[in-house]
Amino acid sequence: MLDAGYLLLMIGPLAAPLPAPLPLTEAVKSVSVNSGGTRSGFQISFHTGKTSPLNLAMLPLGFFDPMITRVVITMVYRGIPQVLMDGVVTRQEIAPSNTPGESTLTLTGEDLSVLMDVVQVRMPWPAVPEAGRVATILAKYAAFGIVPMVIPPMMPSVDSPTSRFDTQDATDRAYLDQLAQANSYVFFVEPGPVPLTSIAYFGPDIRIPVPQPALNVNMDAFTNVESLSFSLDGLAKKQTILLTYDPATGKIPIPVPVPNLSLTHPPLGLRPTPPAQILFEGAATRLTPDRAAKRALEIMMSARDAITGQGSLDVAAYGGILRARMLVGVRGAGLAYDGLYYVNTVSHTISPGRYRQSFTLSRDGLIAAGPAVLP
Repeated sequence: MLDAGYLLLMIGPLAAPLPAPLPLTEAVKSVSVNSGGTRSGFQISFHTGKTSPLNLAMLPLGFFDPMITRVVITMVYRGIPQVLMDGVVTRQEIAPSNTPGESTLTLTGEDLSVLMDVVQVRMPWPAVPEAGRVATILAKYAAFGIVPMVIPPMMPSVDSPTSRFDTQDATDRAYLDQLAQANSYVFFVEPGPVPLTSIAYFGPDIRIPVPQPALNVNMDAFTNVESLSFSLDGLAKKQTILLTYDPATGKIPIPVPVPNLSLTHPPLGLRPTPPAQILFEGAATRLTPDRAAKRALEIMMSARDAITGQGSLDVAAYGGILRARMLVGVRGAGLAYDGLYYVNTVSHTISPGRYRQSFTLSRDGLIAAGPAVLP
């Protein structure tokens, strides 16, 4: 498909998808993958027609039926395979055309976490810590190659079952999202590192601290991106003050400023953006000390990055595949905006002979923290 890479497509039943047959791979029109958020998705378009095997056999026999068809998309670039998507088809669309060769079949789907969002479960969890609940829920999906990576909360709280206990009254996916939000964590399913395996991550939103090849803009022959722009939101940073009562009398309110700094997203710039708003949180006065500390940690973990960037690139010009949830350097944007950034999301668009990506970046603070952008 590309001079330095090619696409591998696996499709079939949930338990054992197989390499796509030749008529199917030859009919691929385009492949799109969105990754980096709490849910990832994909869309594949195929050329079809009246005499196409897709139309005559595969569709009628249920080869593309939603919720039972698994798709694994792997890109081999310069000899290195990277699993872009391991998901389930959730929707199929057929668009017949009066123009020969223009009829298309489109498959849309999500990552394997969609399997956790099907059945509503009512389950009591007496005296079970959050990490134990997450591991127990994820164990049910080991048959699909999902490997759990569970990081226990920084401030765990286990109530006595004689006083109260939590009850799951939602789908597994919704309940895992609730636990993640309550602990200022994230939950997502990341495909790979090898086909037919995925990692279910429950923990703090930490970016892998390994910089990818830098994005060069406005550097003549060294430019490797098609577009790149940045914006600084002056209202993104907030100073929150928790109000709590003194432990001696329990009547005198004490203001406790919460640092406007994410523990998992430290500033990557020398000049951090100052907070533009001051908020008072009085609800902490009704919380126990451990719950108040947990609330302060939640505020710190949810601090937003003031600087955001977005752009697009051609993989052939960039020389590699940009991955989400990692770091990347920027050159040529000027003294204020050069430096390292977090890669939040990446969208892949693959068509015969071309591989493009669009991406979003973020960080807090102007001016690069280091003297040079590497690599």
